[in-house]
Amino acid sequence: MTKTAADPLSTTARPLTGDEYIESIRDGREVYLYGDRVADVTTHPAFRNSVRMTARLYDALHDPRTRDVLTCPTDTGNGGYTMRFFRAARSAKDLVGDRNAIAAWARLTYGWMGRSPDYKASFLGTLGANADFYAPFQDNARRWYRVSQEKVLYWNHAIIHPPVDRNRPPDEVADVYVHVEEERDNGLIISGAKVIATGSAITHMNFIAHYGIMLKKREYALICTIPTGAPGMKLICRPSYAMTSAVMGSPFDYPLSSRLDENDTIFILDRVLVPWENVFVYGDIEKASTFFPRSGFLPRLTFQGCTRLAVKLDFLAGLLLKAVDITGTKEFRGVQSRLGEVFAWRNMMWALTDSMAHNPDPWVGDTVLPNTNAGLAYRWFMTVGYPRVKEIIEQDLGSALIYLNSHAADFKNPNVRPYLDKYLRGSNGYDAVNRVKVMKLIWDAIGSEFGGRHELYERNYGGNHESIRTEILAAQDAMGLTEAYRQFADQCLAEYDLDGWTVPDLVNPDDVNMIGKFNPQPQRGR
Repeated sequence: MTKTAADPLSTTARPLTGDEYIESIRDGREVYLYGDRVADVTTHPAFRNSVRMTARLYDALHDPRTRDVLTCPTDTGNGGYTMRFFRAARSAKDLVGDRNAIAAWARLTYGWMGRSPDYKASFLGTLGANADFYAPFQDNARRWYRVSQEKVLYWNHAIIHPPVDRNRPPDEVADVYVHVEEERDNGLIISGAKVIATGSAITHMNFIAHYGIMLKKREYALICTIPTGAPGMKLICRPSYAMTSAVMGSPFDYPLSSRLDENDTIFILDRVLVPWENVFVYGDIEKASTFFPRSGFLPRLTFQGCTRLAVKLDFLAGLLLKAVDITGTKEFRGVQSRLGEVFAWRNMMWALTDSMAHNPDPWVGDTVLPNTNAGLAYRWFMTVGYPRVKEIIEQDLGSALIYLNSHAADFKNPNVRPYLDKYLRGSNGYDAVNRVKVMKLIWDAIGSEFGGRHELYERNYGGNHESIRTEILAAQDAMGLTEAYRQFADQCLAEYDLDGWTVPDLVNPDDVNMIGKFNPQPQRGR
């Protein structure tokens, strides 16, 4: 880790610039791809454009055209400014500003960078107000709140256990699950693996915690942060969509995957030293097991995620509008009805961000969190909404998404170009180049490996598809709302019984009811 990026003892009055961010991740980190160790993620074809798209975010913090929307004064006492979502919110007005800043950053990546630096600000922005939760490591929380806010550090997280030996409790899978091997005067030695560290190869820090499994032994009860270049930390990457597009495509053919591929990694720790100043929880089984709902992370996570998805749906809606114009189907009633459905999903996501911001939950001291119930609703709706939007695009565009030439180079071949111009042109005045350009962008969004990965990402972003449903119930129970719902139903049930109304303001139907008053005797047989 370079001093410029994340020295906890340093103070700065402004966030990193794009160039400073790029320089700060040149630290010898162990990243492996296609059998080789990546020498420099800032220059390797698999990462270099994602790094530069991230640098755009940092530069926007300093750009006079965007700085007012994106930034606010720090609350650390350094007299500087920060990206708004890195600072604890104290009012609905603060949360509206946070939402607008998240959206402005998301628009720079068209909504496709789910693990941008503000994602982990969902956690970092809680550390100051909720520092006492981490006692006896509360000073660590306060320090990381300060340094991360002042520099706008890029954190990611690894909190899910690998899907290995799930028939055994975690304390019996010590060769796989992250745990402490040694306690030393200068820190903890930890080993194990996590799933799945999206984007970690281009971050400054990685947050390690637990989710989904109740812990039993203190050596597993660990929450900490680790610099991405720490000795013993290894990232083994999945296939790179960016590198595939660079080798066999072009920006024209893969305009999203060539620059917005947040490579997911197998996150491995092989006897990594975690200094005590980087520890948030250790040995407290209950605290480590319940961190997710108690830390304040979850409501802020859903706030950032819903805002980013809303921007992404704006982008997809715009593409679909252009596409049905190109295919000449925009006047078809069925197409219009499904366009309306896409806009309904889009509108609902934006409405949920409004609810989260304008109806905050009081929190620690004078701070507030985005509305939990609205956030949990988004967490469920996204699992069905995003796949549905993707399905509509596939249904209404059909073969238009594959009736395409192989590469931008085809348009430069004089033997082929006349045929492409004639047979690949679109409706409503779209020439072949512009038709193909739009369709290839849509294909990269939903049909390529990159597009398929994004559907999987949106389906599982909030957690296990069953857990996100049961956790809504658990949250309602914890808030006392389920009992309130029962009492509401009981209120109605108490207003009547077998004899009629039990409340004085309603009139029983005794004067008109025919039941019991007209009961003819059965006729005797002859």
